[in-house]
Amino acid sequence: MGGDAEDLKWLIAREIPHLRRYACFLVGDRARADDLVQDCLERALRKRHLWKRHGTLRSWLFRLLYRLHIDAGRSLSRRRTATDAAADAQVSVQWPDQEPSLQVGDVAFALRRLPEDQQAAILLIGVEGFSYEEAARVLDIPIGTLRSRLSRGRDALRAHWSPELEESDRPALRRVK
Repeated sequence: MGGDAEDLKWLIAREIPHLRRYACFLVGDRARADDLVQDCLERALRKRHLWKRHGTLRSWLFRLLYRLHIDAGRSLSRRRTATDAAADAQVSVQWPDQEPSLQVGDVAFALRRLPEDQQAAILLIGVEGFSYEEAARVLDIPIGTLRSRLSRGRDALRAHWSPELEESDRPALRRVK
């Protein structure tokens, strides 16, 4: 194998922690997430010739991972219980203080209550730092659809933390075009 193939393998290996984090949220289980990432990496190495080098390698890998997840046929209606989410948060994160741990568990629980399409959009933009264009490409949706999913997901998350606020009490957001 040439130097280019080795360089690509190294670049792919750098993305593994990000892929694992995203996969854990998508499937809700570490073992299944690791299997999904493994399948993604195998496919990426087998089909590396398909990466056209327009767009980032990272967005291409996330798209492969997301497509594999969708192809696995996970039902959108299946939701994890609060106990599962709390147990995951306690097992996977050891915080020095109890309050941040509870906040992480609360965020994870709130995210898992969202529809999967909103979860995916929020995680790609908010956690993984993708641009709107890259996230839309990963999810294979128009950018307007991505923005709509983000908006609805963010509204649902805000309602989770402050359900007592009426729409009129919420701060006005300025629209930027």
